[in-house]
Amino acid sequence: MAQAFTLLFTFLGVQFVLATFKICAFNIRSFGRAKAANPRVMAALVQILSRCDISAVQEVRDSKGLAIRMLLQELNRCDPSHHYSHLESKRLGQGSYKEQNVFVYRMDVVSITDWCQFGEEDVTDSKAFARGPFAARFHSPHTAIEDFVLLLHHASPREAAHELDLLFGVCLELMQRWKTENVMVLGDLNAAGAYIPASAWARIRLRTHHAFHWLIGDKEDTTVSHRTCYAYDRIIVHGEELFRAVVPRSAKPFNFTRALGLSEDEALEISDHYPVEVNLRLTPRTQEEL
Repeated sequence: MAQAFTLLFTFLGVQFVLATFKICAFNIRSFGRAKAANPRVMAALVQILSRCDISAVQEVRDSKGLAIRMLLQELNRCDPSHHYSHLESKRLGQGSYKEQNVFVYRMDVVSITDWCQFGEEDVTDSKAFARGPFAARFHSPHTAIEDFVLLLHHASPREAAHELDLLFGVCLELMQRWKTENVMVLGDLNAAGAYIPASAWARIRLRTHHAFHWLIGDKEDTTVSHRTCYAYDRIIVHGEELFRAVVPRSAKPFNFTRALGLSEDEALEISDHYPVEVNLRLTPRTQEEL
């Protein structure tokens, strides 16, 4: 097992060649210093995230910020063809449980021009999020659409239907604030199974409004365990310009268990979620340069 990780780790730089612009969302499940200090886990995370130009990482649980710094250090060491940077949310959640959302991105390929942390209202407020959504505005001269917004959210399982509906209003606010229609909602939205009763879908405006395109279907499995099969993690696109920039059929979970040749137990050391990902078309000039 260790040899397999080492071999993949060593040849990381030649395994993946930029052919498209890839965005992923990945709930790493309690990513903190213990996971970051585990060589096998870190090697796998570097392989997974180095496939992507932007990685929307969730469940970062490290008050000192060391885990993310360790991850960035390894990404930059193992993929010297790019320079990785990050933008992190504030620590989110009520009570003692806190986590962060983090955008990890190749700053030689894409830049962040603005960002917005939505607040966490009083827990008794019916409009409250358990963890406020985190949004960033990106610019890339390499993609068919140069400017777009990513809205990253980790929904509370108990309030998933309610929070999904609230995200509709957040999208409208972002569109007005940044004068753009091109918004991608992504992350662990807990948008499946018992968290979203069948009767609840009709009340979720993010689902029913015709302008939102759900790229990860209800029958996909974004969970690692063989005992579960749910599309908890989603990618949802608003804006026809952004939707046209998406490479058709590129949105899917990335099954790293199969890709890295892991057992279920080994994969669960990394996370209980698979990343969900989507590709954007490159500009004709960028395609010619490849």
